[in-house]
Amino acid sequence: MDGDMIARLAYLGLLLAAVGGYIIVEFRGRMGQALRTAAAWGLIVVGLMAGYGLWHDLRPGLLPRQAVVEGGEIRLPRAADGHYYLTLTIGGTPMPFMVDTGASQVVLSLADARRLGIDPSTLAFIGEARTANGIVRTARVTLTDVALGPHREDRLGAVVNEGDLDTSLLGMSYLGRYSIEITSGEMILRR
Repeated sequence: MDGDMIARLAYLGLLLAAVGGYIIVEFRGRMGQALRTAAAWGLIVVGLMAGYGLWHDLRPGLLPRQAVVEGGEIRLPRAADGHYYLTLTIGGTPMPFMVDTGASQVVLSLADARRLGIDPSTLAFIGEARTANGIVRTARVTLTDVALGPHREDRLGAVVNEGDLDTSLLGMSYLGRYSIEITSGEMILRR
C-alpha cells in the first residue's frame, strides 16, 4: 500500500466517523428508526444502481433503430457502441446490419446467411477478405428483393464470411448507392 492509498483510507475513516457520530447523536434513543431509514436509503441507492445498469440493456429497444422520413431519407441514430445499425428486408426477412463504410462489400455472417435460406455447406469459399482479425475466406452470393424503406433492389451482390462474425456488415457496394451525411450523432442516407 502506497502513501496515497493510506491517506485516502484515513480520509474515508474520518468521514465515516463524522457521519456515524452525527447519526448516533441525532438518533440517540431511536436506533430502530435510524436503521429503518438507513435500510430505506440503501434500497433506493441499490435500485438506482440496478436501473442504471439495466438502462444500457433496455435502451436499444426503446430508441428507434432507423427512421424513414419524407422524401425517402433514412436516418440512423448512433448506437451506444458508436456504430450505426440498420435493418434491410431481404426476400421478406428483416436482417440487421452494422453500417461499415470501411467494408467494400455487403458481408453476411454464417448465421445470417442461414436465416436467409443460404446453406453455407453448399458455398464455395474461394474468396479472401482482409479484416481487423486477419484474412478470412468468403463465398459470393446474390441477394434478391432487397429493401430499405422505399428503396428496392432486385439483386444485390454480397459475400458470406466463413470466419467469426457476430453482425453482418453493410459495406460500400450497397452504401455507395446513397449520399451519406453524419451529423449530430446521426447518419443520414439519401438517394
